[in-house]
Amino acid sequence: MKRYLRLFGTGLAMGTADLIPGVSGGTIAFLSGIYEELLHSIKIMSGEFLRLLLSGKIREAFSVIPFKFLVPLTFGLFTAVLSLANLMSYLLEEYPIFVWSFFFGLVLASTWIVLKRVVKWDISDKLAFVLSTIAAYILVGAIPVETPNTPFFIFVSGMIAICAMILPGISGSFILLLLGKYQQILGAVTNKDVVTLAIFMVGAVLGLALFSRLLSWLFKNHHDISVAILAGVMLGSIRKIWPWKETVMTRINSHGDVVPLVEENILPQTFDISVLFALVLAIIGAALVIYFDRMQLTKEQTKDLTDLSFKKTHRDSLKNQ
Repeated sequence: MKRYLRLFGTGLAMGTADLIPGVSGGTIAFLSGIYEELLHSIKIMSGEFLRLLLSGKIREAFSVIPFKFLVPLTFGLFTAVLSLANLMSYLLEEYPIFVWSFFFGLVLASTWIVLKRVVKWDISDKLAFVLSTIAAYILVGAIPVETPNTPFFIFVSGMIAICAMILPGISGSFILLLLGKYQQILGAVTNKDVVTLAIFMVGAVLGLALFSRLLSWLFKNHHDISVAILAGVMLGSIRKIWPWKETVMTRINSHGDVVPLVEENILPQTFDISVLFALVLAIIGAALVIYFDRMQLTKEQTKDLTDLSFKKTHRDSLKNQ
């Protein structure tokens, strides 16, 4: 039950993060220690499960599904998306500085945690980290574009956005924002537009199946440089979630509302109670990441000690026999 609740909570946190343009649910999965298990589960669902299902082996197909992992995680994720979409839209509109401050601290601390997972730094890892940081910094400063509202482009948006959603550092919501589809998809969720969501989800499933295999291969064969790139992407992406911004250029969206088009990061004009509260929220976000990382480390150390104790007991038992 503790594992189910933890997975549900992780899914809830991933779903909440994916609602924020600039924050990635993949970051939450990586920090909670389920990232590689998540990629493996996606591979099973989009590979072995489909192969068995299409060949008519229905019982065998369902037997390979990691239900104990996917059900609580998915339930938590969709609970967040369906229940918090309106709340997050409201908070981003009414209290943007406070929301961005919390996630700024969270992502900044997450970058440091991820960097510690590089086993051994060499020149190629350092170069990959620097280049990915620069690339992400440039990407998140890109200007959103107007794109067609056709079913095909909604499908393509799903493919692209889902890749970002499972990639630590880059937000799927932000990619949708760049593609001009964030408000449309968020509106489809809140208005229960089943057709738009179905087209988007089909694209997302296909993108997920392809991208998860690439990530699994990279982690298996090039672990350190993959982690260095992920950390660089996370560090560069904090440009997007800097709390204090100045709107340089605006545009009229499809609903006729005036929305920011180009924003510049600035320092707060005065140090007042709101700035202090924003700093406190950033510290809380960072502290939560460090706390959960230590919990995960303690859990891994306990598991290693348990395994070692079991092996020693088994070895002693064989000697006595």
